[in-house]
Amino acid sequence: MRSLLGVSGAAALVLALGLPLAAAGPAAAADADRDFVIEDPRITESSGLAASRAHPGIYWTHNDQDAPLIYGIDSRTGKTVATLTMKGVGTPRDMEAISVGPDGNIYVGDIGDNLDGSWDHVWIYRFPEPKELGDRTVKATQYDVKYADGARNAEALMVHPKTGRVYIASKNEDGGGLYAGPERLDPTRTNVFKRIGEVPWVTDGAFSPDGTRLVLRGYLLAKEYAWKDGRLADDGTSVGAPFQGQAESVTYTPDGSAFLFGSEGKQSRVIRIERGGAQPTGPTSPGDAKKPGGGTGSAATGTDGEQGNFTVGVIVLGLATVVVVGLKRLFRKG
Repeated sequence: MRSLLGVSGAAALVLALGLPLAAAGPAAAADADRDFVIEDPRITESSGLAASRAHPGIYWTHNDQDAPLIYGIDSRTGKTVATLTMKGVGTPRDMEAISVGPDGNIYVGDIGDNLDGSWDHVWIYRFPEPKELGDRTVKATQYDVKYADGARNAEALMVHPKTGRVYIASKNEDGGGLYAGPERLDPTRTNVFKRIGEVPWVTDGAFSPDGTRLVLRGYLLAKEYAWKDGRLADDGTSVGAPFQGQAESVTYTPDGSAFLFGSEGKQSRVIRIERGGAQPTGPTSPGDAKKPGGGTGSAATGTDGEQGNFTVGVIVLGLATVVVVGLKRLFRKG
């Protein structure tokens, strides 16, 4: 969904104070899977990101809008090399997420609900990833989805790379839920997703290629969790996510060595962050506190002064978000 006005304003405030928004760093890969700018003028609200399984260096994305269009972006150039038009589905309402499953299919989550419960059901679309790049129409299967504990807003859909099971993380300012779908989606009936865990305020998520980790991002922060037996296996570690005014997407590179973080906006930039920049969220020993993050491009690494600026930036954005949330609640009551 469209980001909160106050969050974009918070990013502008950080810029005004001269604080760093992101340390993008050099690309670790010589050619693909690096920082890139989405050049296509049609893509103004990139709201999901997924690495192709069939085409190295290609990332699938889509707008946060009601057109059934999926775009393939070449990370080496930032140019669109495929435009896919889904047929066989209704008019999308609020497409928010995209993932590529182990079955060779692309899954698209039409799961947004700006009014937090106004839709009694949402949809997932699935179609085979094209073997050849280019503009084409693809036949998609549409799945009806409901949550076992009632309607809610969501922006993150993740397909496990080994089991093929689909998961959704709901979005709520007080924290959301992680939901598991049935073992296999069924187009002939309603697919009920059941709550299996608690998560922070989430705008996107992705499984690592080996299926042992799950990354979830929000407007301000991102965390990576261990994944075991279909559940979150720990409380997560903080990832040095870049500050982006409309922080909407995240995925792993195909080799699992780094994250790519994206945002909405015209000619939005996708930023690569090395996995070595992940930092434990729990207490650490004094020795651990001195260990470097180990990844170029991580906003959580650098000198003591840079980390101080990073901390101040988090505080400023956090305070701004608190103000925005408070205003939202006030207007709702009014």
